[in-house]
Amino acid sequence: MTYGTEGVTVTEGEAVRAAIEGELRLLDPAVRASRSATLRLLDPEFTEVGASGRRYTYEVMVAELGGHPGSADGGSVYEPSDMTGVLLAPGLVHVTYETRFEGRRARRSSLWRRRDEVTGWRMYYHQGTPVPPEVS
Repeated sequence: MTYGTEGVTVTEGEAVRAAIEGELRLLDPAVRASRSATLRLLDPEFTEVGASGRRYTYEVMVAELGGHPGSADGGSVYEPSDMTGVLLAPGLVHVTYETRFEGRRARRSSLWRRRDEVTGWRMYYHQGTPVPPEVS
């Protein structure tokens, strides 16, 4: 299936692939530690509700991501699994997956938005929900 978004034709598979690639990049410690890479991947209207329960804005995340867990070269990394994506509407992809980090699990959900061809796909919203150890 193909969709038009601001004069750009995008197939459903291409949109989902781009969102998943962006999601994986944001889990890479080198990208997390780079302010310029973060700026390219987060939508200016970005918000997040972290697994900690804390709410993050674009400004806070751009300023702080390099110091967050999973951002240090040679340190612990987020291990994603079961990542899937669905095109909800032209220019909007929903990505879901689970992560393991330092023995803790979280279920994650992100919305990726594409406004135009120049800026490409950017994370608009993210939420992490902790998974208690007794839950399979």
